[in-house]
Amino acid sequence: MQAIAVIPARMGSTRFPGKPLALLGGRPMVEHVYRGTVACARLAEVVVATCDTAIRDAVVAFGGQAELTSASHVRATDRVAEVSARRSAEVVVMVQGDEPMITPEMVTAAIEGLAADPAVGCINLAAIIDDEREALDPNTIKVVTSARGRALYFSRSPIPAQFAPHAVQKQVCVIAFRREALARFSTLPSGPLEQLESIDMLRFLEHDLPVGIVRTTARTQAVDTPDDLARVSHLLGFR
Repeated sequence: MQAIAVIPARMGSTRFPGKPLALLGGRPMVEHVYRGTVACARLAEVVVATCDTAIRDAVVAFGGQAELTSASHVRATDRVAEVSARRSAEVVVMVQGDEPMITPEMVTAAIEGLAADPAVGCINLAAIIDDEREALDPNTIKVVTSARGRALYFSRSPIPAQFAPHAVQKQVCVIAFRREALARFSTLPSGPLEQLESIDMLRFLEHDLPVGIVRTTARTQAVDTPDDLARVSHLLGFR
């Protein structure tokens, strides 16, 4: 299966405006995401999808590929679907632009998870939360899964309600889609749970479409706030 990766990024984050261009070790965060993704040998192409010319110009400046998309997209997945529609790849991996600790192995795990489960249209990575502070943080999306590794629900609230080390999982925004599933996402109406939680994957679950989960042991920290950026900078050894 030919696979590509699309990195959605925009300047208008409500929690951290301009975060794709926030400097991390002297480079814009989106560059770290791009370089970590493009290092995956399984990918035929990596492109940043953005509605902001500032992000496009920054990506081109460091030698990456970027395309402008509509500014009307509410969900990152819709932005990725727009870019995917211009291509013929069978698998599209969405790597969120706020995952600067992305590794090639994480991308590979998502692609292989999709190949291993023909019944699902997408595979989402998840990681164990071992810090109760992170479990309570609404910026961290939690996920609960079935015994067969399918997502039961995603939430910004703590799920399960009682924290226990190694029992709580967070969504890691590396998601591999089959081409047809990604195209279908944009045709489905947004449901009340998706709107209340502001979580893309709930659109599939609300329409009874399975979402597969693959566990990653990679240490990862998404950047939702300036404090997260400082934490990632420390984890990556920049200061």
